[in-house]
Amino acid sequence: MFELGSDVYKSKRRVTKRRDTERVRLRWLLGGIYLVFALFFAKTLYYGIIGTDKKGGTSVDGEWVVTRADIEDRNGVKLAKNVMSAKVQLVSKFVVDADAVAQTIHNVFPYQYSVNQVYEFIRQGKYVVLREKATQSEIDALKTAIQQSIADARLKKQPKHSLSGLEMVTEQRRVYPKHNLFAHIVGFVGKEGEGLDGAEQIFDSYLRENRDPLRLSLDARIQEQFHSRLSEAVQKYHAKAAMGTLMNSRTGEILAMVSLPDYDPEHVSWYPIENRRFKQMRDVLEMGSVFKIFNTAIAYENNIGGRYYVAKPYILRTKSGKYIHTFHDVTKFKQDWMGVDDVMVHSCNVGSVQIAEKFPEGAQARFFHRLHLDEKLSLDFGKTEHPIFPKKWGITDIASASFGHTVAVTPMHLLLGVNAVTNGGIYINPTIRKRDVGRIKGERVLDEKISAKLRENMVRVVEETSGKLTRINGIKIGGKTGTAEKRINGVIDKKRNMTTFVGIFPADAPQYIIMVTLDEPQAIAETGGWRTASQNSVPTAEKILDGILPLIFE
Repeated sequence: MFELGSDVYKSKRRVTKRRDTERVRLRWLLGGIYLVFALFFAKTLYYGIIGTDKKGGTSVDGEWVVTRADIEDRNGVKLAKNVMSAKVQLVSKFVVDADAVAQTIHNVFPYQYSVNQVYEFIRQGKYVVLREKATQSEIDALKTAIQQSIADARLKKQPKHSLSGLEMVTEQRRVYPKHNLFAHIVGFVGKEGEGLDGAEQIFDSYLRENRDPLRLSLDARIQEQFHSRLSEAVQKYHAKAAMGTLMNSRTGEILAMVSLPDYDPEHVSWYPIENRRFKQMRDVLEMGSVFKIFNTAIAYENNIGGRYYVAKPYILRTKSGKYIHTFHDVTKFKQDWMGVDDVMVHSCNVGSVQIAEKFPEGAQARFFHRLHLDEKLSLDFGKTEHPIFPKKWGITDIASASFGHTVAVTPMHLLLGVNAVTNGGIYINPTIRKRDVGRIKGERVLDEKISAKLRENMVRVVEETSGKLTRINGIKIGGKTGTAEKRINGVIDKKRNMTTFVGIFPADAPQYIIMVTLDEPQAIAETGGWRTASQNSVPTAEKILDGILPLIFE
């Protein structure tokens, strides 16, 4: 029988029981939250009193995790690495034992802070950065003192240790052991450790995500020789700047690359911003008579021979006989007539112009394009500036380009172009990454027999003419000089030169190519008043070769 009152009572009892269960669960949940909060608060208080980890605080215990991979040369020499650095600071309001703090600071920094000076900081309640970047010995001394202080506090069950208020905030700092030596190649990082230039920027993702070193193709020993000799040349010839590069002709590996002036990656702000200019990649220049190598190659390709009268300046005229321009040579030659080979060997402008006049229409521009001389290069260590070429090739442009004027390229363009036509005719992209392989596949741009003839001419340059100072016993070297008057604001300045020497060795089967360039070298007594490449870039290259050949062929 249905009993209304009884059913209502039973229903109320079930509801009350369910509510009691929910209240118990809520109490447990709330208790758990309070417990987690209490633990978090206790942990925070603990770190606030006796120190934190490496990222900030007074303790330096714990394993140090490197946040950016090292950069090394081909032999494992460190070029860039992270080290632990520490900012030491005094927070006076947290000091509990002024005597201990003052004495410790004086012990660690005896020449910077006296005990009385620290007392005064504490009395005034100051916050003082005692050292922005502590040395390793200072870090070790502070670490030992703070750890002992913490241990004593724990033993005595004291809430704060005697060196409270003396803090060492540690962090990782990027250092460059070779300083200026690899500045333009390695680059530097910003305040947050991000790569801002050079390999640091180009390989930023790799350096952040990996712990294995980034191994470069460069050799620190060879780089030192280049840097030292180029620095001497800048001083000796009062040059504005200098560049030097050594590349493996077969693999494209860059073994040395120096651009002066330079800077120290650890102190970038100390130097003029112009010092950061990587001249091999950024300077667009008329490179002078080195271009006669290309002029001769075009002649060989098109079976252009004959002999050319070079005893006097050459007057360029239109087909109808109208005067256009007169071309000169700097010196007078012993012979009045020269063949194509001799025009290159003796670096004759007048002969080069006459040869270029015989080129098929468009042959010169097509050849330059084949060597990528007319385009911006995108390499694994950066992009070059875009070369300057005539928009429409006229007869004067063709004539001037035959000996390295009118067209302007970066030194990197020139290096790769010369390498391609002398290494057997293969254009190879350069790299600053170490390659553990032999010859790299490249793009054929010239017949191998023509390449061999060009090498023979370059050997004659070294043995007979302007490059003769680069004779090195035991190694046959081929080379070519170039002296170009600089173009300032579109006008040629006859008092300012760019001088260049490009060499290949061993000349019979090139393994390496070297290029040395001086920007605005001055005439000195030793050069007899001359400031051409044979008087400055050539002897500089010779000194570099003297130093590096034992290292290369050891």
